[in-house]
Amino acid sequence: MIEIEEGSGNVYQDLGLPDCSEMQVKAQLAAKIGEIIKARHLTQIQASEILGLSQPKLSEMLRGKFRGISEAKMMECLSHLGRDVQIVVKAAPRSRKEGRIEVVFA
Repeated sequence: MIEIEEGSGNVYQDLGLPDCSEMQVKAQLAAKIGEIIKARHLTQIQASEILGLSQPKLSEMLRGKFRGISEAKMMECLSHLGRDVQIVVKAAPRSRKEGRIEVVFA
């Protein structure tokens, strides 16, 4: 019989990787950047010119290798792709000791 364990919702946390919250946010931002590039039918070369990234760096980011790219740079990329980015800070519910970082796409 195969043992099944419920995940936390963050694969990086489940794998025990450092900076798991940051990596989850970056993964979500990179996925959205990829969706927009695909929807606009841009080549990676065209997209890299718009985003101010080299084509190899863009390719790595879209394949999940984004350790060298900051969250701020990824948000800047979304802005260059015609998206507004808002950062909202609010109090966490009393049921949690710490806040959490999440990405919400409208």
